[in-house]
Amino acid sequence: MMEDHNQYTDRDLSWLSFNYRVLMEATDPTVPLADRVKFLAIYSANLDEFFRVRVSSLRSLISLHKKKITKRLGSDPQQTLTQVLEVVDRQQNYYNRLFQEQLLPQLQQHGIILYQQQPLLEVHRLEVDRFFRSTVMAYLQPVFIGSWQSAKGKRRLPFLDSHALYLAVILRPKADGFTSQRDQVEESLDGHQFAYVNIPVDKLARFVTLSVIDEQHYFTFLDEVIRANLSVIFPGYELLGSFSFKLNRSEDIDIKDEYRGNLVKKIKRQLKKRQTAPPVRFLYDGSIDKDLLNPFTRLFNVLPDELQAGGRYHSLSALLKLPLPAGPDMVSPAMVPLLRPELDQQESMLAAINLKDRILHFPYQSYEYVLRLFNEAAIDPLVHQIDVTLYRIAADSLIANALISAAHNGKRVSVFVEVKARFDEANNLQWAEQLKAAGVRIFYSLPGIKVHAKMALIKRRPQTATDKPTQYAYLATGNFNEVTAEIYADHGLMTSHKPLVREVKKVFDYLEKQKPIGKLRHLLVSPFTLQDRYLDLIDREISFARKGRTARLTLKVNGLEESVLIDKLYEASRAGVVIDLLVRGICCLVPGVPGMSETIRVIRLVDRFLEHARVAIFHNDGQEEIFLASADWMTRNIYHRVEVGFPIYDPEVRTEIRQLIAFQLADNTKACLIDQQGTNQPIRNPEATPVRAQYASYDWLKQRASPESEPGIRESTAPS
Repeated sequence: MMEDHNQYTDRDLSWLSFNYRVLMEATDPTVPLADRVKFLAIYSANLDEFFRVRVSSLRSLISLHKKKITKRLGSDPQQTLTQVLEVVDRQQNYYNRLFQEQLLPQLQQHGIILYQQQPLLEVHRLEVDRFFRSTVMAYLQPVFIGSWQSAKGKRRLPFLDSHALYLAVILRPKADGFTSQRDQVEESLDGHQFAYVNIPVDKLARFVTLSVIDEQHYFTFLDEVIRANLSVIFPGYELLGSFSFKLNRSEDIDIKDEYRGNLVKKIKRQLKKRQTAPPVRFLYDGSIDKDLLNPFTRLFNVLPDELQAGGRYHSLSALLKLPLPAGPDMVSPAMVPLLRPELDQQESMLAAINLKDRILHFPYQSYEYVLRLFNEAAIDPLVHQIDVTLYRIAADSLIANALISAAHNGKRVSVFVEVKARFDEANNLQWAEQLKAAGVRIFYSLPGIKVHAKMALIKRRPQTATDKPTQYAYLATGNFNEVTAEIYADHGLMTSHKPLVREVKKVFDYLEKQKPIGKLRHLLVSPFTLQDRYLDLIDREISFARKGRTARLTLKVNGLEESVLIDKLYEASRAGVVIDLLVRGICCLVPGVPGMSETIRVIRLVDRFLEHARVAIFHNDGQEEIFLASADWMTRNIYHRVEVGFPIYDPEVRTEIRQLIAFQLADNTKACLIDQQGTNQPIRNPEATPVRAQYASYDWLKQRASPESEPGIRESTAPS
């Protein structure tokens, strides 16, 4: 799994290790059953995206000049792809066994029966038959392989949708079958003929709910409804077998020249090209005989290394929508988002921010306060300007609606919309058009770079002749998205600290007018100052360590891959700096290697909420500095994205961040250590008090919000 000198772990293999950690939650008997099913679904969705993006990228690299690419990357993409496919095969086998041998039997023990190949009860057979004839059949498109001929006799390739599921069908004409159909079918093997039919998951739910009998809840796959009626779909044929398959296509958008022409039009063209992009994976039921598989792989031009054996069912991400009945031990206890009394006691959000910096920790605390901030700004007669960056927003975004309201109320609203946010391009374009129609000034992606920063700027006129204009900033680690705020663990800072807000304005001036950012004392902004500032902060810890003083740093990111920063962490470790890393996803740093990284510990935390925040804490000889950021320590974030890191100055806010990170470092329930091989080693100590960071964080914030423990208002100690 290591590259030369064991210095770095391959990023794709590291990501697969993370996804396996997700799968580990599905195996954990202490996790409520419905949540285990959810983690199985998340694993499936993650792997699909991995093939559509990363495996696609590896295949593209392989097609280029091998020696040059290997030298540039430091690894052979063909070798990496081979390793990736081997790991995926092992994980896929385990995934299928987990579903069939553990989760399905346990669901049955809870009175939930998911029909597969077993005979249906008579009442359910009749329901399935009626449902097929009344609803399903209208959406089916059966196709014989041999019918793919053009009018001139030339062979045409059928089109398979990347997000669709299909059933391959092996048939033999009955003696009294339809001769005209038999004549047109060319593909045959020992008299077998081949066809396929779509499973219309784009039109109908994947799981069909059947009648409850004796308090037992019954469901079946849409796949099985179609299998049970193949004789209706193919009259005149004897059914010899069927198997499911799906095709993943590349979905990595490649814009050749962002500096010329209309970028929005180019994005729209690329979105259309996704639909017909080259295949990267043909996933099929591994129980099928290869001789019966071959006609389909020939038809769809599938290469041998694009074949992947799976189980009877694919795209089990649909399990997220399986309508499981509520019951004891089925789901985790609810965590109702907490209110913040100190904000509720103020007449408005802007008034509260005037008093001191405010922090919100999602999803533990309510996202309602962010919505209130924008809604109040939209109708405040003194607010005259609102600037926002939007990277991923909800399909029915309340934030966007507040911005439309602000524009209707005569505010100067400027929104920077990132139309290159992968898989959100279409949604972002749609919102950009709606906002523009409402009078919002829209700015699109910068050429050659994505804007990943999450920030807003609100400008307010003075209330009286003696007052001064006031500016407010919202800076966050997560997107302006009230939907993901319910499941992503993030932080959002609201501040009126003048030097900080002035620098936020500089970033917006760069985005809107391409004005040089200039010197920054507070914000860390990539691709300009963020990396250099982090390097300087690490160097300071190195200096303290070499002087024999306490030197420590704690970093929390989603991904750690950028080699310059990793090498600096290695240098810090060699100097004796104690380094704690919380890395949820990709981690290319190899911890615990004597003489290179022996003082570095890497923890991966996967629980009911997705850890998404980016936090950096530097001991600084006792004068601790804390930064939050939108940026991971990945090459793309450091060099190819506009990202913003911001310091935390307020003592109360610092206390909260420090404590939440402490819970994560102490977690011995959901945390794993990443070892030198990049594998997940659960942290378990039977003698220690159990610590589950996400639950501990919620309980601590809940207690802190109670009236008797309400913190007093303190002035910021930020430098000017």
